Amino acid sequence: MDKPLTFSVITACFNSQATIGEAIVTLKQQTWSDVEHVVIDGASKDATVVIARSTLGDSDVLVSEPDFGIYDALNKGIAQARGEVIGFLHSDDLYAHTDVLSRVAACFNDPGVGAVYGDLQYVEAANTERVIRHWSAGTFNRDKLKFGWMPPHPTFFMRRELYQEMGGFDLAYRIAGDYDAMLRYLKNEKFKVAYLPEVLVKMRVGGASNGSVRQILRKSREDITAMRNNGINPLVALPCKNISKVPQFIKARLS
Repeated sequence: MDKPLTFSVITACFNSQATIGEAIVTLKQQTWSDVEHVVIDGASKDATVVIARSTLGDSDVLVSEPDFGIYDALNKGIAQARGEVIGFLHSDDLYAHTDVLSRVAACFNDPGVGAVYGDLQYVEAANTERVIRHWSAGTFNRDKLKFGWMPPHPTFFMRRELYQEMGGFDLAYRIAGDYDAMLRYLKNEKFKVAYLPEVLVKMRVGGASNGSVRQILRKSREDITAMRNNGINPLVALPCKNISKVPQFIKARLS
């Protein structure tokens, strides 16, 4: 019998005492058992580490030390990870249901599949049942990258060997490092990318990229840099990227 696929789920956190416990619980409730949780804390000043330590298992990893931001923390997590597949669960995000990792693991049964992604819902911070924006990622086609398309990063799972081959996150970015990284990964034609057409993650609104007008503007500037660095024309891709978000709000409102 084949050995079950092993996951490493990385959580980067800082002063996240209000939400990290719930995030960890949604991981611990997963029906797929071969999971290592890697929590990288940026030397929080609140009870984040205490809560995380009380919830994590013996085989999990907890590191608490100063860092240079979320992408530095995620890179540390990748370096610590031992699972065959790496995913990310931010400290204020939730898995949508208990079979998320089981469904993702089924996609990786095809050895040619190097990455898997799904849909995401932005939810109200105080009421995670209230959907603000429903992001249906759609099927994968590399040509879509030219028009600003990108799957939601919190739903993105990739084999650890591919991170080792293509590298982690560029610390020159403060907000759009995930966009830059996934452009690099998804341009690679050496592996297949699978789409799982269901909501995998619920993300609370108010995060690093959507918390204020200033953050949104900074993200747009960084998106342009990422596009140029990866051979994407921002005059085409950026407007398409922004316009594509409108139907997501409409779908959430209708539902």
